[in-house]
Amino acid sequence: MFLRPHHRDKDGKRHTYWSLVETVRTPDGPRQRMLCHLGELNDSAHARWLKTIEVFNEAGERHQLKLFPADVAPPPDDAEVAQVLVQRVRLERTRQLGPALLGLALWRQLRLDEFFEARVDETPADVPWSRIAAILAINRLCAPGSELAIEERWYPTTALDDLLHIPEGTINDTRLYRTLDHLLPHKTALERHLTARYGELFAAEFDVLLYDLTSSYVEGAAPRDPMMRRGYSRDHRPDCLQLILAVIVNVDGFPLSYETFDGNRADVTTVETVMRMVERKYGQARRVWVFDRGIVSDANLAAVRRRGGRYLVGTRRTALRHVERALLDGPWTKVRDEVEAQLVPIPGGTETYVLCRSTARREKELAIRRRFSTRLEDRLRGLARRVATGRLKDRAKIERVLGRLQASYAGVADLYEMAVREEEGQVRLHWKLIDDRRAWRDAREGAYLLRTNLVGQTVEELWTKYIQLTEVEAAFRALKSELAIRPLFHQLERRVKAHVLVAFLGYALWVTLKHLLQRCHSGLTPAQALAQLATLQSADIVLPTTDGRQIRLRRVAQPTLEQQRLLDHLEITIPSHLEWNAECSADFAAS
Repeated sequence: MFLRPHHRDKDGKRHTYWSLVETVRTPDGPRQRMLCHLGELNDSAHARWLKTIEVFNEAGERHQLKLFPADVAPPPDDAEVAQVLVQRVRLERTRQLGPALLGLALWRQLRLDEFFEARVDETPADVPWSRIAAILAINRLCAPGSELAIEERWYPTTALDDLLHIPEGTINDTRLYRTLDHLLPHKTALERHLTARYGELFAAEFDVLLYDLTSSYVEGAAPRDPMMRRGYSRDHRPDCLQLILAVIVNVDGFPLSYETFDGNRADVTTVETVMRMVERKYGQARRVWVFDRGIVSDANLAAVRRRGGRYLVGTRRTALRHVERALLDGPWTKVRDEVEAQLVPIPGGTETYVLCRSTARREKELAIRRRFSTRLEDRLRGLARRVATGRLKDRAKIERVLGRLQASYAGVADLYEMAVREEEGQVRLHWKLIDDRRAWRDAREGAYLLRTNLVGQTVEELWTKYIQLTEVEAAFRALKSELAIRPLFHQLERRVKAHVLVAFLGYALWVTLKHLLQRCHSGLTPAQALAQLATLQSADIVLPTTDGRQIRLRRVAQPTLEQQRLLDHLEITIPSHLEWNAECSADFAAS
């Protein structure tokens, strides 16, 4: 930073004007940035602008350094003047600033800093627990890892210590683990807080709730966690113990709540528990529940009706038999490109089927059916040859083999007639494709059936509500991929639940960023936005002086045009320098 003179000749007299200038780094190299115009300065004004700035050297000693204009040599014997050794100027302590700055902005936009400060900072600590909670959630958004990985690899590479004002060397895995224990008791209050905040920021409504389940497996035996059980693994890890995670979101993907269950809990047994939990937290209301066919049972639907709720659910494929006539002959309504549907009243008058048919799904199922039909027919021909040549004579064995084939190819076995008969004292196998079922076989390809007790809605509205289940799937993809909720490494039940809570916080930041990007029409996904800001860094500029001292300036790199445009869309301001740390007190500007 220095004073620059500007000369101008006017009315035969030379005038000198002064400005305060700072050198900054840009993608095109060092550039000089004008901070302010000072106008003409008389001797006293010039002396005032040659005021000193306070700096500390590495030993913590205070010195007074004066500012001089670019074309004025400093006094030769002034102890307050620092002369920089240009060839020894260096850059130290580079830190990734962009993703951390974005994550912290989202954290504060959701007012999670205020939420946790009021609840966990009452417990004394060297570092406030609320700030460590922010570190855990931002890590889950930016580069999810274990507590040990946060301490050793991720946190030291970020500028979070400057942004959160955390002393260097105070973040370790023990402190991170202890923070998990402080967060878990506030799960219910956190869910209510986030629900209210989504409503304020995005006018989010929670009258239609989408419900689904997934699983997450644990590495290790976890003998002290009774929740870890073997069950149906959606992660394709049947060799590992797991827990079940139930998530409730609205049609825009904003989470209302979540719950954890034992790893061997059947999906259909969770619905009533979740509904009671939602009523306890948010009160009883006539909500619309949407869930997939794996959770549907008559008992669950009856439980929804008892609570005055409404539902729109998938049904098992076998239920298509109930609407065979409508599937073959009924009037179809186009609800979307390549999708058509129709309403089919259920006898009794309280429910309605929504029969849907998709061209893309039809092509997929047709290819699957052909593949399995070909395999089944090849196996039947082989079995018939074994019977005809006498290699397999026992009728009971033939029927057992035939039963195994029907079980293995259950999706297409009903299209065939298969029988074992006695002919002229010999056992024969007969099979053929049933001609009467050709039309039914072709009509059911790509068809699926929904069931609802909603009234007064068109087939387009019902189909649109159900298809929003993709928002739950998007939430699970984010939790498992971007936020890496799996695998679990904690061996205690409370720590596993706290890990899921941190993932829930990470998802809250992720879905907020997703909707902010959509609102500003950036065309970016959350992952793309984080990647775009990854190169925005902070660093220390170290200026060695001729008298053995060092001036340390902590500065932020100049963002690219794309980065600045994104930050402007998100209304995030980059600090020009990070000045809280006493080590870099040279950042305090002269006044």
